[in-house]
Amino acid sequence: MVRNVVGFSVFAVVSVLAIKLIFSVLGGIFAILGTILWLAFWGWIIYVILKIIAPGTAARVKEVISGRPA
Repeated sequence: MVRNVVGFSVFAVVSVLAIKLIFSVLGGIFAILGTILWLAFWGWIIYVILKIIAPGTAARVKEVISGRPA
């Protein structure tokens, strides 16, 4: 009886630690993904403003980013 309780207790502790580890890794991945998306959004906003104000410069920026057409 005591052995069963100790076994379940150890299993519960290991399970909680595993869940914490999994969710911390997933949280880190989502944080990095969110940061990348946020920076991409601001880059797009700056590009749109640049396209309105200076279309030639925006075309050069797009050419630099995407590469020259073959």
